[in-house]
Amino acid sequence: MDTAALSSLTAWLDGVDQLGELLPLLPVLITLEFILSADNAIALATIAREQRDPRLERRALNLGIVMAFGLRVGLILMAQYVLAFPPIQLIAGVYLLWLCFSHWNSSTDQISEKSQETSTNPIRFSRTVLTLAITDLAFSIDSVAAAVAISDQLLLVLTGALIGVVALRFTSGLFIRWLQIYPRLETAGFLAVGFVGLKLLVLTAMPTLHPSELLTLAAVIGLMIWGFSLRESPAAEES
Repeated sequence: MDTAALSSLTAWLDGVDQLGELLPLLPVLITLEFILSADNAIALATIAREQRDPRLERRALNLGIVMAFGLRVGLILMAQYVLAFPPIQLIAGVYLLWLCFSHWNSSTDQISEKSQETSTNPIRFSRTVLTLAITDLAFSIDSVAAAVAISDQLLLVLTGALIGVVALRFTSGLFIRWLQIYPRLETAGFLAVGFVGLKLLVLTAMPTLHPSELLTLAAVIGLMIWGFSLRESPAAEES
């Protein structure tokens, strides 16, 4: 989820039509992007951690985020066509739910096998980068409708997209470290992923339904609070 998903913010930003008026809003956009990208960032951090090498994790995130920005820009430019084709939202929702359930279904044996794979496998690295970009795209579709509402302010929307991917890269890097400290955080993140996926499926089945985006925001914040509610002791982290 990102700032474009908040309809109340969309109405406020709708009056911005010049760069001089946009600049004072950038601190607000940056703050909101850091908050609203938490669920996406946890999913991306978990995917990047499959490399099990800090250097490759950073490289995968950098390449994945660059691809994600290009996909976000394309999504914004073609937003009206995307909205006119509901199966795209359906595919995004199914993908996010699959991502959530695949996390639950991953067994200890599978995790052990992954840890024994060579982290320098180029095919595995490329798959990770592609998964990062596709996952961000699926999350971005959740806010396409609001982006269309301010489509006449293309500069603002593209600026928000740029801020979003920069915030996402920064928060994903933080979450890679935090996932090792807060054992509930990964579960909370994938619950949020499943929530967004389920929301997309519901909106596809009932297009006339217009739930408040504040409910989504409250759900994500609640899950993040729960995710940070348990911290491993230093002794547990060292072991």
